[in-house]
Amino acid sequence: MTFFQALGVPHVDTVMNIVVLTAALSSLNSGLYSTGRVLRALALGGSAPRALARMNRQSVPYVGILTTVVVYLVGVGLNYLIPARVFEIVLNVAALGIISTWSFILICQIRMRKLVNNGQIESAGFRMPGAPYTAWLTLGFLGFVVLMMALDYPEGTYTVIAIPFICLLLALGWGLIILSRRKAA
Repeated sequence: MTFFQALGVPHVDTVMNIVVLTAALSSLNSGLYSTGRVLRALALGGSAPRALARMNRQSVPYVGILTTVVVYLVGVGLNYLIPARVFEIVLNVAALGIISTWSFILICQIRMRKLVNNGQIESAGFRMPGAPYTAWLTLGFLGFVVLMMALDYPEGTYTVIAIPFICLLLALGWGLIILSRRKAA
């Protein structure tokens, strides 16, 4: 028995389900729209394939939206095939994105600090507290998180095993962007 059934109000549980589904569809729609616009902006800036910048007569970035729909459909397919595990898979892949982003930020900060210390560039005026030790410590912690993910069998293990393949796909994608830039120039 649900909370709303216990209240004794007829059909209130159905009304709440409609409200929740409407909110979910609204969120999906806004995510679809904003992702299409972000992909278009990336394409205009040269950081994504030029095709993603295409718009229809109503100024809708339809290629970016269709690309997002394809990714959504992959999620739907995964949910159909492995519903009990799909959330953890998506969570692990998102974690890899966060870990790699912060790792690159820290590596760039370490490199920048080295260039500042060698007098090759000017200081930005803000020094990372405890640098460079805190940057290295944070990189070590992020490496530890990846290690712990690898020990989380099966989803975490497979996610960590997939890192080289993800890197290869990203490198191929970047290569395609470079080629399209050269053709446009």
